[in-house]
Amino acid sequence: MLELRPSCENCNKALPPASTDARVCSYECTFCADCVDQVLGNVCPNCGGGFERRPVRPARNWKNNNYLGKDPARSDCTYRPVDRAAHVLFASGIAAIAPGQR
Repeated sequence: MLELRPSCENCNKALPPASTDARVCSYECTFCADCVDQVLGNVCPNCGGGFERRPVRPARNWKNNNYLGKDPARSDCTYRPVDRAAHVLFASGIAAIAPGQR
């Protein structure tokens, strides 16, 4: 189950559970869309994978107790601003490779 981390790891922008601005890699590293597009170039600084839009967990119990009230979002933030120069060097070797091929 997704952790639904509460903020962007790079800029610390709030990304509440209903945010459509949240992006995650397969390890759930969480960044805002602006950082993914403008800073990271769709390359996760932690694993090298690509990002996808994070799904929104239903706030209401529509069926079988599968909702935010039963499975709340994580509350602790992971704030690790990206070293841009180091990321450019890291990403330059893999950015041209499609995320599904990395």
